[in-house]
Amino acid sequence: MDITIIPTSTAEHLARKLTASRETTVIFPDKNREAKRHFPDGEMYTRISSLGERALGRTVVLHAGMPDPNAGLVELEMLLAILTQAKVSPLEVFFSYFPYGMQDKVFQAGETNAAENLCKKLTAYYGISKMFTIDAHFHGQAWVQQYPIVNSSAVEKLKRAAVADYPDIVFLTPDAGGQRRTGLKGTQKKRHHSYQVDIESDGEFKALVKGKTIGVIDDILETGGTLERFYSHCRDCGAKNLVALITHGVLTQGIERIKKLYAKLYLTNTIDRQEAAVDVTSLITGALTEK
Repeated sequence: MDITIIPTSTAEHLARKLTASRETTVIFPDKNREAKRHFPDGEMYTRISSLGERALGRTVVLHAGMPDPNAGLVELEMLLAILTQAKVSPLEVFFSYFPYGMQDKVFQAGETNAAENLCKKLTAYYGISKMFTIDAHFHGQAWVQQYPIVNSSAVEKLKRAAVADYPDIVFLTPDAGGQRRTGLKGTQKKRHHSYQVDIESDGEFKALVKGKTIGVIDDILETGGTLERFYSHCRDCGAKNLVALITHGVLTQGIERIKKLYAKLYLTNTIDRQEAAVDVTSLITGALTEK
């Protein structure tokens, strides 16, 4: 079955690369009369003028949840509304970066699991038959099993890029979530609440780090606070050098912070950042075409 890709504005950098793929056909949504995807007041504009020109069949909306997660979700829902009203089926969503993906559990009374709420809405209201993610922060959580989510990982791509520069590198991860997602050894992140975190480790970790070049693998880079604490901890344990391997470069301030601190930053292009040098489009086509 042919696959039609329709990107939101934040995923157009990936869609342009997918135009060369034999497995997919890309349809870019229209812009308004000012050649923009939003109006002067900030509201999104979405139209697919070519919708009636051919039968779409299997259709995938490609979305990156940054750099504007809120407007991005509005745009995503507008596209899904257009496609469901046109009775396009099957209809799927591919999140190169899942918005609100870190709000994946209730930490304190009065909060909500925003990630699950979005999954529930997409399947129950829009009838999404399958959702794809890349290194979703919630991957491995028990609630995920209730939804048709296929997660791919960019970790091996990142590791290959780092090994080419540092053949003797030792890969670690900064917290228990990273250990759950990657199976790698790491420190323990003790979270007091949503904005205060401490890092702890044992003697085995210290022996592993001493005198080595360490490649720290993490899914999300926001402010860079966790990676800064991990850097200091590894240095205290005798690490020779540290490089960072990150799937999602969420905030530019965090990217700049880590570039100054670590010897090198390896970053994928799940989010459109100029520092992104590891391409994930093969993960997208691979996940969509896997039997």
